[in-house]
Amino acid sequence: MSPNIPDLTSGRISIRGIRPRDAKPLERELMLNRSWLRKWEATTPQSFISFDTKGSIRSLLNAARFGGALPFAIELDGEFVGQLNVSGIVMGSLSSAQLGYWVSERAAGNGATPTAVALATDYCFRRMNLHRMEICIRPENAASLRVVEKLGFRYEGLRRRYIHINGDWRDHFSFALTREDVPGGVLDRWLSGSVPAGATHIPEGDIAAAASGTDSP
Repeated sequence: MSPNIPDLTSGRISIRGIRPRDAKPLERELMLNRSWLRKWEATTPQSFISFDTKGSIRSLLNAARFGGALPFAIELDGEFVGQLNVSGIVMGSLSSAQLGYWVSERAAGNGATPTAVALATDYCFRRMNLHRMEICIRPENAASLRVVEKLGFRYEGLRRRYIHINGDWRDHFSFALTREDVPGGVLDRWLSGSVPAGATHIPEGDIAAAASGTDSP
């Protein structure tokens, strides 16, 4: 049984449920964008990076069937250019989830990532009744930091050695939105130029701590 994952579109950008037949375009994009993506890739301690795209898609769809994830393909003008995964979905008193994403280098600069994140977040708030969405980003990942800045995700702190990325445990900055933050929707707020200034501001102490590898005072 295929999980029920919506098709969502704004302008040239669409997100849809990833499918088994996406394995080949996914593998192609990962290979073509190896140098672009490698330093941000999630890894597993004591294991090699795998290009088993069929297995990866099966795992994502299995998580979706049990209600724990929404795995999306990102498309630009109808062409596969990346992935967005809503993971760690928890209902009930927490009602939250996490977002992770990547796009190919050739799609950068076309608004693909912020549009995809906004579409997914609005769906989770409006249709799934989630309350909080979180994005964690490596301090060095300037492109991803620009995404949360554009959309007005609130900075919530530095997480030490949080996720295994490119062969080691890496610090991450944490950002989040709650449904009350965006009553009119994330996408509409961004496109209308109504994102409040300063929400994504990272304190200098956390920036320095991330750069030095020591705790902020």
